[in-house]
Amino acid sequence: MNINQKAIELLEKNKYEDALALFQKAVDESRNVQSLTNLAWIYCNEEYEDTKAMVLLEEVINMNPSSYFPYNLIGEIYSRLEKWENAKDLFVTSISIHPTKTAYNNLAVANYHLGNIEDASKYFLLASENSDYSMYSHVKCLIELGKLNEAKIKIATFSKDNDEFVGEVELADLYVELGIYKEATEWFEKGWNIYLKQPNWISRYVYSLLKLNNSTYAHDLLNEVIKQKIEEVKEATEEDCDEDWSESDKHTYIKKLIDEKEVYERMFERISSGYIPNMEFDPSIQTACYLFGCTRHNHAEYQE
Repeated sequence: MNINQKAIELLEKNKYEDALALFQKAVDESRNVQSLTNLAWIYCNEEYEDTKAMVLLEEVINMNPSSYFPYNLIGEIYSRLEKWENAKDLFVTSISIHPTKTAYNNLAVANYHLGNIEDASKYFLLASENSDYSMYSHVKCLIELGKLNEAKIKIATFSKDNDEFVGEVELADLYVELGIYKEATEWFEKGWNIYLKQPNWISRYVYSLLKLNNSTYAHDLLNEVIKQKIEEVKEATEEDCDEDWSESDKHTYIKKLIDEKEVYERMFERISSGYIPNMEFDPSIQTACYLFGCTRHNHAEYQE
């Protein structure tokens, strides 16, 4: 068993410090694609030290590795730094070596942030499974591109029974974007007792109800969340402080609750006056294991 295999075995046993020492030892003994990439992955995913990982991965990239692992990993770092053009180029290289759904998704995200919506739409589709977040993102891009009929066909295929189902409120949001308010309210209703109550999506729900001339139910929903906030303020006010919950923490939290309550209190009138709540959409990169020799994911060690 070589150093890398021993390090991964220790990592699997949650002996993190011992594993890290061996990954570092492997680099000290030989600065090659495998040792540098594996230590960089640890820095990214266990230490949250992207800067340290970047230095190692830049060294790896200069070796022109034949594996897609280091390209995806450094692409993730550039994405977190919002250096989207750099990230895009690295994901393109990764895909040219070995296409993966993760890389397609991340390439789509980079293109979306660069304003290349047509390319983003294409790559989200290549990354997608039935009813998942990548398909949701693909449909959102279709709507932005004005391809509404295609978007309607795709959204009709979403099913709550699919393992990767994006979620009730997310699906409702797409229906709002398409102006299909009946289906939107139906999906919002399905998510009502599941999702954390937040002003953004509730405002979209209220907006859809008002488009259907159902102001009574909109009022009922808002009264429900306002009462909930009043109760939460009362509970927070009565809560004792301790070393983990200071007076300052308590004050900040209560202010947040009161601010949200006031948003709900103004919401009906604001939307009735013409305000259209925007959809929150900020696609994020996906991560994966890029450890050479990882037995859990059946990764072979690096071959020159």
